[in-house]
Amino acid sequence: MPQLRQRLVAEWLGTAFLLAAVVGSGIMAQNLASGNVALALLCNTIPTGAILVVLILIFGPLSGAHFNPAVTLAFGWRGELPWAIAGLYIAAQIAGGVAGVWAAHLMFELPIWQSSLTVRTGAGQWFAEGVATFGLLLTIFGCTARAPGAVPYAVGLYITSAYWFTASTSFANPAVTIARSLSNTFAGIAPGGVLAFIAAQLAGAALAVALSGWLWGQQAKPA
Repeated sequence: MPQLRQRLVAEWLGTAFLLAAVVGSGIMAQNLASGNVALALLCNTIPTGAILVVLILIFGPLSGAHFNPAVTLAFGWRGELPWAIAGLYIAAQIAGGVAGVWAAHLMFELPIWQSSLTVRTGAGQWFAEGVATFGLLLTIFGCTARAPGAVPYAVGLYITSAYWFTASTSFANPAVTIARSLSNTFAGIAPGGVLAFIAAQLAGAALAVALSGWLWGQQAKPA
């Protein structure tokens, strides 16, 4: 089994690359789409789904490739990850997310320190985040139970799809939400909307944990 430090570096680096892809592709899309928001969103969507497949394939054997506090908490709730390690995973994910945003800013020669002005709020978007996270966790648990090798592709495809069928464009990840509040670019979210998004994400994750145990059973394997 990989050492804890290797697992934490994998979570940090994977989340950093994820946010670099999300924010960087958003900046590139906005620069090239000439004001066409639909085209910009499509150009933001495809790299995000694609990088998730790659990152899960790379880092899955090391850390499980969570890159998402909601996923880590869900495995903790299922008894498959000790809480002490879950806390370290979450810290690594948040730190990695912030580093990824800063890297994207540097690549596009933007100020590193930013705060988003993009308001994302309202009952529809909060509900959308709950739905997005619920579906993401069901995707992970369902594939893990019946087709573990499909997880990277299923997660990448799910997020690609959820960008378009959710009103919030499917953050579905507290670390992503926090990090995107630090980028006043296409992918940003104003800091005032962060807590409500995270609350909705955690509610969706909790519901997915409850339902997945009933659908596929729960075979706890403490890490």
